[in-house]
Amino acid sequence: MSFPPEVPSPAASVPTRASGPPDQLGRAVVFVLSAVMVLPFINACAKYLAEYSVFQITWARYAGHFILMLLIFAPRSGVGLLRSSRLGLQLLRSALHCTSAILTFYALRFVSLPTATAISFTAPLLVTALAPLVLGERVRGAHWVAVLVGFVGALVLIRPSGGGDHAAMLILLVNACISAVIQLLSRKVSRYDGAATSNTYMVLVGFVLMTLALPFVWRTPTTPVDIAVFVAAGIAGGGGHYLLVRAYELAPAAFVSPFTYGQLLGATLISALVFDQLPDAWTWSGAAIIAGSGLFILTRERGARASGRDRPEMS
Repeated sequence: MSFPPEVPSPAASVPTRASGPPDQLGRAVVFVLSAVMVLPFINACAKYLAEYSVFQITWARYAGHFILMLLIFAPRSGVGLLRSSRLGLQLLRSALHCTSAILTFYALRFVSLPTATAISFTAPLLVTALAPLVLGERVRGAHWVAVLVGFVGALVLIRPSGGGDHAAMLILLVNACISAVIQLLSRKVSRYDGAATSNTYMVLVGFVLMTLALPFVWRTPTTPVDIAVFVAAGIAGGGGHYLLVRAYELAPAAFVSPFTYGQLLGATLISALVFDQLPDAWTWSGAAIIAGSGLFILTRERGARASGRDRPEMS
């Protein structure tokens, strides 16, 4: 699954520094660029393994992430990672994340990697549109224009009267809505729980749910290549997410998020090399409109946050 950019919250939803020394920002760039090269492999593995159940593929994705979490985070924090002040929100967010992975992997059987990645980037636009209702945040008029333009880009990409598998694209749009809800829930829960706790629940719940389903769908991989791809899905899932989290720890979300659009280039390269599929002009045009709208919102939000820091605090 793709990881759409985080839209910075005026309420400081992401616990990252407002600024950082150049060396920290440089390290953040290294981490996020590494992440955008690794993350597209998750979807590529899922597409390659289309003959297997999406539940088995999703299990492999979470299994790798779960093992990485046990190796890196558990020794340092132990059961403290499970202490949550909002357990219900954590479970709901984690279950939605698992649902999002399943929908993405299913839709990838019918659409190309670049198309799926581009549609996933509508999620930040939906976050902006839903923020007033869910978080009580004020959205500026220019942001609303960017949201509308972004959805025009989605229509260009899907082109309802043209070619393409519209059912699969509709699934991806529904999935973008779920991703937006996940981001909003992440903002709410970040006021009470740390990022490590949220990540732990996301991985643990997904792994447990897919492990429960596994006996009913398991099909033993038939070739060494298939086994390797299942393992790669797990490594990409855990490694890619870790790299992205490290980037957000080292630099502000408004600085890191624009780099995540590089996933589209990674998805395009893998799609061409592995599946012999290249985006057409409609896909490039729609993706450019969506990315441009998202970058506009990120840039405006970064400017607003910078202006806010320049103003004296009110007591």
